[in-house]
Amino acid sequence: MNLNLTDKIIIVTGGAKGIGEGIVHALAAEGAIPVIIGRSEEDNLKVVEAIKDKGLKVDHVVAELTRPEECKEAVQIVTERYGRIDGVVNNAGVNDGVGLENGDYESFMASLHKSVVHYYLIAHYALPALKISKGAILNITSKTADTGQGNTSGYAASNGARNALTREWAVELLKYGIRVNAVVVAECWTPLYESWISTLPNPAEKRLEIESKIPLGNRMTTTEEIANTVIFLLSDRSSHTTGQLIYVDGGYVHLDRAINPL
Repeated sequence: MNLNLTDKIIIVTGGAKGIGEGIVHALAAEGAIPVIIGRSEEDNLKVVEAIKDKGLKVDHVVAELTRPEECKEAVQIVTERYGRIDGVVNNAGVNDGVGLENGDYESFMASLHKSVVHYYLIAHYALPALKISKGAILNITSKTADTGQGNTSGYAASNGARNALTREWAVELLKYGIRVNAVVVAECWTPLYESWISTLPNPAEKRLEIESKIPLGNRMTTTEEIANTVIFLLSDRSSHTTGQLIYVDGGYVHLDRAINPL
């Protein structure tokens, strides 16, 4: 299926690693021009070079998204460079373990800046261009907003906000024809996930325990599976879909985890 994304300019925050990297590769494969916004030029360029080696288009802007002024500058650079923005993927964030018992005001506020404040800022600064293109916004969010996790108040609050903003923006932007949706991630195998699980006793055993609770296939979701849903929701093939939270999680959140499919 042609998703009609050829030469569309799509911002992807945190597009140099994990889920963001998968989204960038999928967009480039569809003929879009994904523009990574990330803090590390080295990491950004690794992805850029890998995609350009395939003869595909991609670009990047270096920015520290926890700094509001850099969010504004990054979007300005993309707008000036291409004269348009056709879509925004808000993806960057970190499950940083700022809990209620072990946190404080400063660390909680810092956590919100890492995982949700820049979602608002990037969308806000990109909005004038999105109004012209009638583009789309896609927010990556996490199951922690639904299930809780423990010891991650900042990240859980950020994801609850991401979900709420998805529906709020979908309503506010109806008049411009801008669609806003979210993809909710549960257990997806990424370098960050691998780093986390490696800190636990018996990481291989722990992974099997987690996978046993994922109803569809008893396996982790792949970054490619997340990316495939994202690019569909960005495309005009999903032209009447807005304000939706789409769970790409093998049934982890909503299906009975005791199910043992035959």
